[in-house]
Amino acid sequence: MAERDIVAAIQRLLKKTPNCFSWKEHGGMYGTAGIPDIIACIRGRFVAFEVKTETGKLSRLQEATLGWIRDAGGKAYMVRSAAEVAAIIKEMEVAG
Repeated sequence: MAERDIVAAIQRLLKKTPNCFSWKEHGGMYGTAGIPDIIACIRGRFVAFEVKTETGKLSRLQEATLGWIRDAGGKAYMVRSAAEVAAIIKEMEVAG
């Protein structure tokens, strides 16, 4: 599955998630390099998802950015499917 298809599936999932606001970050010359693909606020928590295919790997900048988000108190994940995002959301519900 192409990365754009995984992103679209995750966006559909987040659209159905209660108390969730999210958007797809679009790179380009005016964007900030390394920003995760999808940014969300889920039940008041900042969550970022860097989407990769089954064989995709994080760049050093992407790894660092996910770490900086975590250091700032946000949640940041590298994900490969909407099912993985659903599991993360479910775990967030359990953790409170």
